[in-house]
Amino acid sequence: MTLSAILVGCAELPTGDGDDDAVVPALESLGFSVSWAAWDSSVDFSSADAVILRATWDYADRRPEFLSWCESVPSLYNSAAVVRWNTDKSYLVELLDAGVAVVPTSLVEPGEAARFPSSDFVVKPSVGAGSRGAARFAAGADASAHVSSLHTDGHTALIQPYQSSVDESGELALVYIGGIYSHAFSKGAMLGSTMDASGLYLSEELAPATPPADAVALAEDVLDAASALLGILRAELLYARVDLVRGADGKPLLLELELTEPSLGFRQTDASAALRFASAVRQQLA
Repeated sequence: MTLSAILVGCAELPTGDGDDDAVVPALESLGFSVSWAAWDSSVDFSSADAVILRATWDYADRRPEFLSWCESVPSLYNSAAVVRWNTDKSYLVELLDAGVAVVPTSLVEPGEAARFPSSDFVVKPSVGAGSRGAARFAAGADASAHVSSLHTDGHTALIQPYQSSVDESGELALVYIGGIYSHAFSKGAMLGSTMDASGLYLSEELAPATPPADAVALAEDVLDAASALLGILRAELLYARVDLVRGADGKPLLLELELTEPSLGFRQTDASAALRFASAVRQQLA
């Protein structure tokens, strides 16, 4: 039986950024015919057995249109409901309220006045991708102008104390496929990095990583809490990336949970990860 899968990019990256290159032959080896398409193209996505979001990195400027498109696709992974929840970083506050160890996060809606941490801090839009619109400020700085700029653009501002561990050890990304841990990789500090040629994301320094036990334990808590908030089983998430940093006390904290279109670091791990991904796609269809 031949199945069809469409990997979804955007106009600037219609075949992704190269990280998913190994996924195509892995899917083909399990009986899929595979193609790429930009999400806003004229392709008939409803005819595919699986439509998999991979590099839809222009959604931040067109989120209502993107969400409408997601809801029109019958076999979307991850689902439109997951995408709606995950593309607004206010989900971090929900996870924080659920007792998950999250980098302290506050939201400033348009029209509200901001209160800034006493330490170095970061201000970014609650809807955004690739660290666009994110800026770091020194302790005691007045970031009101940046907050106002985000508000003018229609964004809610998200404020977090800067985690200085990023400067030395960066972030740790744990990848889950079908709700099960697959692999991990490290990410260097992104603030101050250069923009990729597509203009959609900041270039990152990535490397394979072996996550310590406390990081894995937190990632498991994150996925359990997120699944509970979404009212789904973890296995219903084709992919998830849990981005962690170390707090001032050395303990891991959730920085972001990526359930929509994250790079999954296939170039930072062995070939079996792409096959696990392809197998998980078959599991979702079953």
